[in-house]
Amino acid sequence: MRIICALLSLLLLFACKNNDVNAQVKGELSQEMKSYWYNNDAELSSYDLVQARYGELRKGTAVLVYVTEPFSEKSFTKANQASTNTISVLKLNFTKNFNTGIYPYSMMNSSFFPVNGNSSLKISSSTQEWCGHVYTEVKPVDKGFEVNIRSYFEGESIDKVTIKKVLLEDDIWSIIRLNPNALPEGKLEVLPSLFYMRLAHKDLKIYRCEVSKKIDKQMITYSMKYPELRRNLDITFENKFPYKILSWSESYPDGYNNDAEILTTSGTLKKTIKIDYWNKNSNADLELRKDLGLD
Repeated sequence: MRIICALLSLLLLFACKNNDVNAQVKGELSQEMKSYWYNNDAELSSYDLVQARYGELRKGTAVLVYVTEPFSEKSFTKANQASTNTISVLKLNFTKNFNTGIYPYSMMNSSFFPVNGNSSLKISSSTQEWCGHVYTEVKPVDKGFEVNIRSYFEGESIDKVTIKKVLLEDDIWSIIRLNPNALPEGKLEVLPSLFYMRLAHKDLKIYRCEVSKKIDKQMITYSMKYPELRRNLDITFENKFPYKILSWSESYPDGYNNDAEILTTSGTLKKTIKIDYWNKNSNADLELRKDLGLD
């Protein structure tokens, strides 16, 4: 009996150790990746942005902020601290800032992608401009994804609408950084970018997409074509770790009429730094914005 109890205790101890999700995740990464993504700072990359809006191209800036952190599935937020009940995620905060005439646009997409997973645990997107603001949230549920939208536009807010589980375009930006070999190809069903859906005022639903990769020695270009939307997206990134995103271009009819002109939004890398930006919040740290080319 004592032997059985001892064996059960050992099995229980082993099971508890393997429930440490963060340890499991880090163990699956190469030493190079662990050193890069788990060194107590974030990667900040600034981009020259050309954004299509209201039938014209607007100059602005975009920033991709990548950082690993523990995520709580209980609260669907960043956890205050890592534990056996949290999941290690690569968080991406993708911001765009540009002006439309007299008034500014500020947009941010925030995704929480498990380092050893295949789909974000939450994606939220917000848009602010002088007319009002809109917030969209997508998170996984048993039957697929639950979508909630709060909008200043009449008739756009929705509560707990469920769509089936498909590839999320907004996850591509994280898959590239973690494992570009896992990027899917072929004819797929995809939920397009929340940025695009917002600006184009499209229904948040699934669309068919033709996906391919073009590979050379220096870079890889991942292409997504949506025939129904007449929209093409190309993301170009380094063909070696850390697979930094170098540029993107996104073409689609910019307007609400059938004869709307196809315009191309683009982002081109300016500068990348690795830094614990959350500790750089004094007036003296404003100089760091110059390092990123943001002032």
